[in-house]
Amino acid sequence: MRKPELLVPASSLEVLKVAVIFGADAVYIGGEVFGLRAKAKNFSMEDMKEGVEFAHEHGVKVYVTANILAHNQDLEGVRAYFAELKEIGPDALIISDPGISLRIEGIKTRCADHCRSGNL
Repeated sequence: MRKPELLVPASSLEVLKVAVIFGADAVYIGGEVFGLRAKAKNFSMEDMKEGVEFAHEHGVKVYVTANILAHNQDLEGVRAYFAELKEIGPDALIISDPGISLRIEGIKTRCADHCRSGNL
């Protein structure tokens, strides 16, 4: 039988580090764009890079959310954002909009892609 994965939300770099130290198998984080938590303090690219490096040094996976349901005006910069994420190297993307997933098809080759629904 497979062991369940302890997946912890991390709202900041500090929270990510605490989750990693206290035994999370994986954490999920949101960037400054393409997420539903617009009012929250989200991860800058620099914090994402540091967080992914820290988590990976401790054998913990990092998933990045991009869970908006995008309108055409939301898609500006989507390819550049995900190209930068690719360099940072998260383990998976949590994407809820198939349009975003299709737009970044050639970019997301280094990490898994998970679809999410608010109804799950």
